[in-house]
Amino acid sequence: MKPVIVVHGGAGRIFKEREEGSRAGVVRAALQGYGILKQRGSALDAVEEAVRSMEDDPHFNAGSGSVLNEKGEVEMDAIIMDGKNLDSGAVSAVKCIANPIKLARLVMEKTKHMLLTGCGAHLFAQAMGIPDTPGETLITERSRERWKKNLEPDSNPEEFQKDLGTVGAVAIDSEGNVACATSTGGLSNKLMGRVGDTACIGMSPEMAADTALDYMKTRVGGLGGVIVVNNSGEWAARFSTKQMSWATVKDDQLHYGIYAGERHTKSVDEALTSEIEGF
Repeated sequence: MKPVIVVHGGAGRIFKEREEGSRAGVVRAALQGYGILKQRGSALDAVEEAVRSMEDDPHFNAGSGSVLNEKGEVEMDAIIMDGKNLDSGAVSAVKCIANPIKLARLVMEKTKHMLLTGCGAHLFAQAMGIPDTPGETLITERSRERWKKNLEPDSNPEEFQKDLGTVGAVAIDSEGNVACATSTGGLSNKLMGRVGDTACIGMSPEMAADTALDYMKTRVGGLGGVIVVNNSGEWAARFSTKQMSWATVKDDQLHYGIYAGERHTKSVDEALTSEIEGF
């Protein structure tokens, strides 16, 4: 089985000055995850590593780039799922954790539960030896400015939600096992304790992606994005928003883009050289 990984950095609006950073971020995440797969590592390890990379990148609404809740704090959700045995683990409304996706995996592997939230998740993190990360270090200047803007009496919160989203990764490894992972800072100025939604699975990659987006638009008039990979290595990255940063690696070929119809292609070797020299 030839390994494949697909990642996305969130569907919505990406401001012009942040486009290159978003492209570079998803490319870096895809290459790091694919590096694990090339060494015959598991799909689970690959998606965790790809999402961890994006949590550490302030261009994305996850980890260190998360938007702020109504109190000006970072609260994050994450989930990881293992197609090999259908296990999953998740955390929600967690604070002071650099990489929620790592904690989600520990929930899956070290507990009998599927989801831990808030203070309980934090206590579990401490028990697992995950160090506290000061909340201030997870707050970017951009997130703080948006939070303040949303507090103004004449602000339009819905306008600020157009450029938000999760980050995610799906992969299939050389053994044919599929895994996925998702992480998000949620909605800007959300109520404390708010828990977001998660992903859905089904059909062929293209059909599953298009069906999910059509359903979202029909039922609630919503826009979004989705990445899919099936057990034969077929993949899809679809979105109904104006933009979504995405990247995939298959057969040592990297593909990536932001706009509908945009697809850049490089060999993995060429992409790694570009990464070293500065994307």
